[in-house]
Amino acid sequence: MAPKKPALAIDETIALDINGSQQQLRLRAARAALPPLVVVQHGPGVPVLHEVAKFQRRLGFERDHLVVYWEQRGCGNAAANESSRVSLVQQVEDLRTVIRWVADRTGQRVLVFGISLGATISLLAAAREGERVKAVVANSPDLQTRAGDAAVDAFLRERVRRAGTRRLRRALTKLGPPPYLDPRSFQRRAVLLADFDSIERGRTFHALLRETLVAMVRTYGVLGTSRALRNLSVVQRNMLGDVSVLDLLADPPQLTPPVHLVFGEQDALTAAFTSGGLPLAIGGPGSTVVRVPDAGHLVHFDRPDVVRAITERA
Repeated sequence: MAPKKPALAIDETIALDINGSQQQLRLRAARAALPPLVVVQHGPGVPVLHEVAKFQRRLGFERDHLVVYWEQRGCGNAAANESSRVSLVQQVEDLRTVIRWVADRTGQRVLVFGISLGATISLLAAAREGERVKAVVANSPDLQTRAGDAAVDAFLRERVRRAGTRRLRRALTKLGPPPYLDPRSFQRRAVLLADFDSIERGRTFHALLRETLVAMVRTYGVLGTSRALRNLSVVQRNMLGDVSVLDLLADPPQLTPPVHLVFGEQDALTAAFTSGGLPLAIGGPGSTVVRVPDAGHLVHFDRPDVVRAITERA
């Protein structure tokens, strides 16, 4: 029989009114008074509470931090009216409120751990809350959507050409060229990227989907999972227009805390954004950029050893 995991000293879920929206934070730590780390999930519209166990199993942040898993506005088992009131600007403002709340509660500066679009939101929020932020670990951030979309389009066309199957050619034709402004095309692209090993290494889209649905049912229940999937599409419909014109390279957010940019070498979505000059353009003193071998877009799950080491030094 496997040994039981030690109980956490802190494991509580708090409902907060954040800028007129009821949102949930799950706080977890091995012991009291640990420094805070806020997880800002990828998206748009992807919840995080169902992935808490996976985060702890892969990354184990709870050993050294008070980990705050933030369920973003309109995500997860939120009411329908919450998902209809989402925008990129609103998510940034909500995260600013979360950072202030965590800093006030703990009396410490906050380490912000963002993933994909969540990393972008983290950079934009930290630029306004610098005195409360210790550092930002930005995993696979969306920095310039048009360039990223063009790189992905070229990647998919080349992979489909090499595979040479009729099924993949049909899937690429159905997807069409960027931009992807509706949930259906955005999700079709995610299927292809996952199956070409660019999301989480060694995991097909259907394997990831099965894992996600099981975890969602355990966390939200059957009806809550149905709401979470509905909310996913609604949030994407509301946010994809905002995301399509993102360009943090043309007008970089100016952060005073250090920024640690982390990219997976097999991530087609961020292949265009691995320049060594990025940290100097965005982050404060001590900023870094790392390209991680054998990792895709979810670099924190593919190479938790590397990402954890970066986080420990932040």
